Amino acid sequence: MEWFEDSALTIATFVPIVGAIIMLVIPKDKEDQLKATALILTLISLAVGIGILFQYDYSRAGLQFEVDASWISAINARYHVGIDGISLPLYMMTLGITVLCVIYSWNHFPEPHNPKMFLILLLILETGMLGTFVALDLILFFVFFEIVLLPMYFLIGIWGGPNRKYASIKFFLFTLFGSAFMLVSFIALYFLAEPHTFDIVRLADEGLDIARSTAVWVFAGLFLGFAIKVPMFPFHTWLPDAHTEAPTVGSVVLAAVLLKLGTYGFVRIALPILPEAAQTWAPWIGLLAVIGIIYGSLCCLAQTDFKRLIAFSSVGHMGFVMLGIATLTPTGINAAIFGMVAHGIVTGMLFFVAGSMHERYHTRDIPRLGGMISSIPRLAGILVLISFASLGLPALAGFPGEFTSMLAAYEPAAGLDAAVFRTFLIVAAIGTVLTAGYMLYMLQRVAQGPIPVEWEGKRLHDVNAVEYVSWVPLIALTVVLGVFPGIVFNVTNETVAPFFSGIFG
Repeated sequence: MEWFEDSALTIATFVPIVGAIIMLVIPKDKEDQLKATALILTLISLAVGIGILFQYDYSRAGLQFEVDASWISAINARYHVGIDGISLPLYMMTLGITVLCVIYSWNHFPEPHNPKMFLILLLILETGMLGTFVALDLILFFVFFEIVLLPMYFLIGIWGGPNRKYASIKFFLFTLFGSAFMLVSFIALYFLAEPHTFDIVRLADEGLDIARSTAVWVFAGLFLGFAIKVPMFPFHTWLPDAHTEAPTVGSVVLAAVLLKLGTYGFVRIALPILPEAAQTWAPWIGLLAVIGIIYGSLCCLAQTDFKRLIAFSSVGHMGFVMLGIATLTPTGINAAIFGMVAHGIVTGMLFFVAGSMHERYHTRDIPRLGGMISSIPRLAGILVLISFASLGLPALAGFPGEFTSMLAAYEPAAGLDAAVFRTFLIVAAIGTVLTAGYMLYMLQRVAQGPIPVEWEGKRLHDVNAVEYVSWVPLIALTVVLGVFPGIVFNVTNETVAPFFSGIFG
């Protein structure tokens, strides 16, 4: 169906923001109508995404469902979107996670109680995230990349915890700082290209005839913009505060999707357009990645706040993703994309569980928790399963990406020092042990042991129907992707292998 190929990405991407506009005219007191509208619109986007899955040709590399139309002719910026094996898994994950967030919010709206504004911001956020994964023009990418900033700022600043103002401002300033450097690099790429263009595909295919030193500096601007979003050590300090103070749905979206905008930017823009500069930067990216793996794990061992522990774990997990990217090999890039998807599913699920635990206990203080297996066994069982996935247990989603990332580090791309990357491999392997340590220590304190005195005799309700509906897809994917990782690898490799072999082969 030609019309579907020409319009599917546009429909799936912009339906949520259309839904946000529709919700503006629905009265605030019509709560059920607001919830139903948000759910229907996100389901429509998901349905179109599923249609893309069925129509996508998995046997060929390259972009599909591509649209290239004039947008801002004065600066030669175009509405150029498309999807391939790199973006398809992340696009589908975003569609699914948003639907699950709307379902979970059905009876979990944070205070102050304002479902209308909360859901409108969530829908705007979805359009920004989806658009980033399909944008093939630098200005279009930047617009979508920045659209996510304001909704997340308000989600944290209005519905967050006691320190929400500090956390939201810190998130905003850090991200804005990185975006400023990224925009400067985008403008530099435009003027360095002959003819001048913002088109990502043309910039990657035709290359830039510029001095290596110039490319290294342009890459530095891209690095700052994307590394802060990941976030990589030492640019990570906004993340624990944002996660700790954000409402549950905000933490889920932040962990599952927003962090991937940075890693995706490296794979889609920085590496293909500036390959020589990428080779110069790769050892430093790898070094910061493994420092983040160890640092994040050590910080987790010191945490007493359950959400803050999960937040620091993201620093370590995203370190594995960046290590895969730093190898500049198809194996490493495939591992990174799988790691993005797995982290989105597993850590998003952990934040869902953390939110429901806080709702029951009214605290996230780990020393005050305990005995969950005795008091709320089904929630405890889910926590145990997802924690095992997070620590990288084989046959669960956390394992394939991290293992393959370390495998790629053993034999990095030509031109990179294999001894250096094998050292990174050893450090990353130590990080997996530390990850198992803090996760098992957390489970021992939270799930096992006797019920603390303050909770004895108190009736804590176990997993309810809304939680089951919003969690079962993530739990199922955690197991399925662990047992059958080829579901993702087979999709990504068709694009990654020929493309990155040609660049760094």
